[in-house]
Amino acid sequence: MNKTVACPNCDKPAVMDSSNRFRPFCSERCRLIDLGEWVQEGYAISDRESASHSHLDDEQDPYSKH
Repeated sequence: MNKTVACPNCDKPAVMDSSNRFRPFCSERCRLIDLGEWVQEGYAISDRESASHSHLDDEQDPYSKH
């Protein structure tokens, strides 16, 4: 039995095995939509260090450049 998951783009079922070359997406279209979001900087991976210091102003931030 093939495992299916919800496509991250459209929520349709996507088969999670080698028969689906677009996994975890259901289709090439959904894969390309997701890629476009990354290219246009619609998604971002936050920097833990800057996120942990975001509450500090420049004078208190030991990592700021003076």
